[in-house]
Amino acid sequence: MSHIRIHANDDVVIARRQLISGTVLEGEGVTVSGLIPAGHKVAVRAIAAGQPVRRYNQIIGTATRPIAAGQHVHSHNLAFSHFERDYAVGQDAQPTQYVAQPATFQGIVRSDGRVATRNYIGILTSVNCSATVARAIAERFRPDPRLPPEHDLLRDYPNVDGVVALTHGAGCATDSAGEPLQLLRRTLGGYARHPNFAAIIVVGLGCETNQIAGLMQQEGLAPSAMLHSFNIQDSGGTAASVERGVELIRALLPDANRVQRVPVPASHLTVGLQCGGSDGYSGISANPALGAAVDRLVRHGGAAILSETPEIYGGEHLLTRRAASPAVAQKLIERLRWWERYCERNDAEMDNNPSAGNKAGGLTTILEKSLGAIAKSGTTRLEAVLEYAEPVRRRGLLYMDTPGYDPVSATGQVAGGANLICFTTGRGSAYGCAPSPSLKLSTNTALWLRQQDDIDIDCGAIVEGEATVDELGERIFQLMLATASGTRTKSERHGYGQQEFVPWQLGAVM
Repeated sequence: MSHIRIHANDDVVIARRQLISGTVLEGEGVTVSGLIPAGHKVAVRAIAAGQPVRRYNQIIGTATRPIAAGQHVHSHNLAFSHFERDYAVGQDAQPTQYVAQPATFQGIVRSDGRVATRNYIGILTSVNCSATVARAIAERFRPDPRLPPEHDLLRDYPNVDGVVALTHGAGCATDSAGEPLQLLRRTLGGYARHPNFAAIIVVGLGCETNQIAGLMQQEGLAPSAMLHSFNIQDSGGTAASVERGVELIRALLPDANRVQRVPVPASHLTVGLQCGGSDGYSGISANPALGAAVDRLVRHGGAAILSETPEIYGGEHLLTRRAASPAVAQKLIERLRWWERYCERNDAEMDNNPSAGNKAGGLTTILEKSLGAIAKSGTTRLEAVLEYAEPVRRRGLLYMDTPGYDPVSATGQVAGGANLICFTTGRGSAYGCAPSPSLKLSTNTALWLRQQDDIDIDCGAIVEGEATVDELGERIFQLMLATASGTRTKSERHGYGQQEFVPWQLGAVM
């Protein structure tokens, strides 16, 4: 079959491969007019100017000119449009049917009962000014293939996954009592508490707005055998601070190495859901397959976090229908209204999306992109709506309000407690995420063949009709468990993940 029909009521079908003029769409009674790139939309009926256009049996925009059956439907003749949605709160919410015998994975159980999927030592910074020192400390523990093995400071600690510096560009020139600083501290606090860290060092400069004492007080943190901090200005400068940090980590490594993996229930798995570099296949293959895996995870007692509020815009009614309560639905709607006000005061538009790569892959409007993105969440009930970097305290499907920019979004999810990231992509991504492993799922086989070094699983078999969404969902779920048990992802094998720590920066920089 040359195309994919998603719903009987749709005005368009999706090209499985590039279609040329004269191609007959089997079962549609339509002949293609012009060139249709793979993943793009073809009209299957005449559409008048001003008429809504449907995909997924949902409106994805309005025709800006008459469109004949067989023509390419894209940004030249389709545009975003506002219309009222029926939120139908809770209409599709069903209680979770839990499995009798939950799956397990080989996790690391911390002394306080928290469960880790990885075992890192982390270096956090209070401010950008201490980033260079933090990175220099971590670099001393990075194996160098040019040097003899005895120079590898981690050689005798095989149970430690690495020493990582997670730095950022904020921490000063901001209101000392405002929301931007509180948000940064909440993010740093979430990482400091993350179970995937055996130990944490916080490095400050000394004179910054984000004082380490203030961070510790807001987040309820206290110095301990596994949480240390110091300032560069109190330590004799940068070189002395690097040596201080290196010696601290040397002292922490023996205890960090005394871990073992043991069977734990899948309820200890919290998965952050991401999609980046989406294309016209995202809502057909990788996203619904990930959704099928999420349904399994939730039935086994785990948690999944859907995010990227600007990229559910226009499709939020699909989530309010699954809300566990009116309060959950209302909080989601309130976050969307906040984003509308946020865009307005920054002279931006919520429909200023998709990106250039998304459009090249076949997505035309934010409505179309959002409807496909929501498929990552599966079909289970929406249990709660969280603010950015807010701690995850319950199981099931959760929503966290984040920007659509993947590094910022995933940073919030990990700060909230995600110990695994699943990232779907149609254009290609090499995203890594320390301390939580990141699995990449391709939406099409052509991408998989080009970028196998970065992609962990190919969902293109769904597009080709060689596998079902449910079959791929089971494969993804099993890969989640294996990854949580210690199997390294492609990005981990490359050593990626330290540069993708990007806290959300709000407000004025002064």
